Amino acid sequence: MPNIDELKLAKELISFPSITPKDAGAINFLSKKLKSLGFRCKTLEFRDKKSKPIRNLYARLGTKQPNLCYAGHTDVVPPGNMNDWTVNPFKPAVKKKHLIGRGANDMKSSIACFVSAVNKFLKNKPKFNGSISFLITGDEEGYAINGTKKVVEYLKKKGEKINFCIVGEPTNPNKLGEMIKIGRRGSLTGKIEISGVQGHVAYPQLLNNPINTLVSICKKLKDKKLDKGNKNFQPSNLEFTGIYVDNKAHNVIPAKAKAQFNIRYNDFHTAKSLKKSISSIIKNLCKKNNCKFKIEYLANGDSFLTKPNKTIYLAKKIIKKITKVNPKFSTTGGTSDARFIRKISPCLEFGLVNKTMHKVDECVSISDLKKLTDIYKNILIEYFK
Repeated sequence: MPNIDELKLAKELISFPSITPKDAGAINFLSKKLKSLGFRCKTLEFRDKKSKPIRNLYARLGTKQPNLCYAGHTDVVPPGNMNDWTVNPFKPAVKKKHLIGRGANDMKSSIACFVSAVNKFLKNKPKFNGSISFLITGDEEGYAINGTKKVVEYLKKKGEKINFCIVGEPTNPNKLGEMIKIGRRGSLTGKIEISGVQGHVAYPQLLNNPINTLVSICKKLKDKKLDKGNKNFQPSNLEFTGIYVDNKAHNVIPAKAKAQFNIRYNDFHTAKSLKKSISSIIKNLCKKNNCKFKIEYLANGDSFLTKPNKTIYLAKKIIKKITKVNPKFSTTGGTSDARFIRKISPCLEFGLVNKTMHKVDECVSISDLKKLTDIYKNILIEYFK
């Protein structure tokens, strides 16, 4: 059996410029590494007419239950201006005891840590009562259409059972060990288009300025308090992320005005209930102002909560022992692929410190890499006792 070092593997994974939806060979490389440990690997490529094809990987070692799965992604966000980096983002380097590169934090290093942990676990216990699996996607940072969502559907059709899943997203705000995610808020994006009557700005009485109606809609939606939150979730929140008017003429009232918003919402709501409420507000204001409207929604998953169970408390105990920090359970942050996985398995999210994710000079502490590998290894040891 090979020796797999987490730092070396993290560097190798980062060197693949796998910017969503481009795979750049990352999935095949990881598959070969897992095959060297005895895993049966299945590359799953999904595609449809409206989105790019995506390569995914499901790998499993063993045939018995329970099946402990690790989920992650090899795709990364674009690096931005390469000249702003102190290193080439796809030629990772260690500086001041930190590994720098795109994906170092989110989340190729976490994948490397789990592979290394499995390697160490198998050397001490080559035969264990259960299975270990990997669910790796190349479409977490993108629209997530042909990624984990379709892998989960594939596993359901095949009758593949996962008993518990660890999602390796970076979960800690400042220090390793601070936070375990046991749920996430839902995400709903909306795009509004208001149509009025175009014409000369000097004759507003003959026209209908769609901007006025759009501003009223934005104010009404922003002033609407969705809820106060609860013990598991922070208050739901709507933010406008864009207002667009395609008009360069200073003396013309435009025909159309558009806006875009996103809501991060807790378990007081569903995408369906929010759509109904928002559409009603828009419809009433447009009727009042004699405007036409269009509204499009993109739902990225409702909120969910995994009730802390034996495995979650086991992980909490191990994290506290290794990091000397008592992790708190949280549902904060954006969406993750746990929203798909939770439909077939209970899960927790725990990974590295997330302060530099998506930033220039994204990095991770070398010390944290070793600790995270140790945490994952001990979870494997305790889970399969």
